[in-house]
Amino acid sequence: MNRTEWAKHWAERPERSNLALLRVMTWLSLRLGRPFGRGLLRLIAVYFVAFSPAARRASRDYLRRTLGRPATLRDVFRHMLTFGTTIHDRIYLICGRFDLFDIQLQGQQHVHDVLAQGRGAFLLGAHLGSFEVVRALGRTVPDLRVAVAMYEDNARNINAAVAAINPAAAPEVIPLGRVDAMLQVREALDNNRLVGMLADRTLLREAGASVQRMAFLGSPATFPLGPLHMAAMLKRPVLFMTGLHLGGNRYAVHFDRLADFTDVRHEDRAAAVQAALARYVERIEHYCRVAPYNWFNYFDFWQDAGADAPQHHTPADRQTTQTP
Repeated sequence: MNRTEWAKHWAERPERSNLALLRVMTWLSLRLGRPFGRGLLRLIAVYFVAFSPAARRASRDYLRRTLGRPATLRDVFRHMLTFGTTIHDRIYLICGRFDLFDIQLQGQQHVHDVLAQGRGAFLLGAHLGSFEVVRALGRTVPDLRVAVAMYEDNARNINAAVAAINPAAAPEVIPLGRVDAMLQVREALDNNRLVGMLADRTLLREAGASVQRMAFLGSPATFPLGPLHMAAMLKRPVLFMTGLHLGGNRYAVHFDRLADFTDVRHEDRAAAVQAALARYVERIEHYCRVAPYNWFNYFDFWQDAGADAPQHHTPADRQTTQTP
């Protein structure tokens, strides 16, 4: 499968979710409590371990890289249970039930600093942990507003369920792929909002989108440059964010500085983007090793994406690919 076909497959792949099932799960969880819901999650995780061979293979490959040993079925089960737990916990987080969780915020001063500039900032995450726990930051920044830039059709059922649970908590979504997306992003930033994006998957909607192969957990993987190019064009700061599930009711939310393109000259922009991407990939790898069961890309993340899209290679990537 070439790069365009592979990207189109993942961009259009529906989430494994069912709105009716999500509504039932929400109703049961809110009335019977989190322990009851976690019991159901164990059964769901067993089902996926048994009947989703592609996800099982991807999980084992990833866990082998982070754990430094072959992954067992118990590891795969824990990996999928962690994913299910973060999805389930969204029910409580969007309802403001922070009292159910022990959430530690680390690096939140970075958010205070960029918002003090009054020009907003990009908040880049990955399919690593829970992006939803960023809501906890609202307890220390009461006027915090986050607009989420995403391909709106990717998780329509889950977004509809969020609105059904608590309409007031439905996120502001900026649909990517539309002609006015950049204008909406600029408007949100000008209103001193954070614009959140998950920037680890190369879900390319246009032929010719720029990507780069970077060494990641021992092998080259493809990362999109689009989010960082957008931040550089709009001359805004960029923060990294992840909310790691540490077991039980514990989460650790981390904010790290990635880049500040505010004063970057046009001729220096490409180098600044390269440095920011290297920092982004390094942060993902770091937190994958800190909390290995929190990585939720259940496909071959390291597959050769092909040569039919523009790619920029780092020296580290060239060194990796040339090793016999």
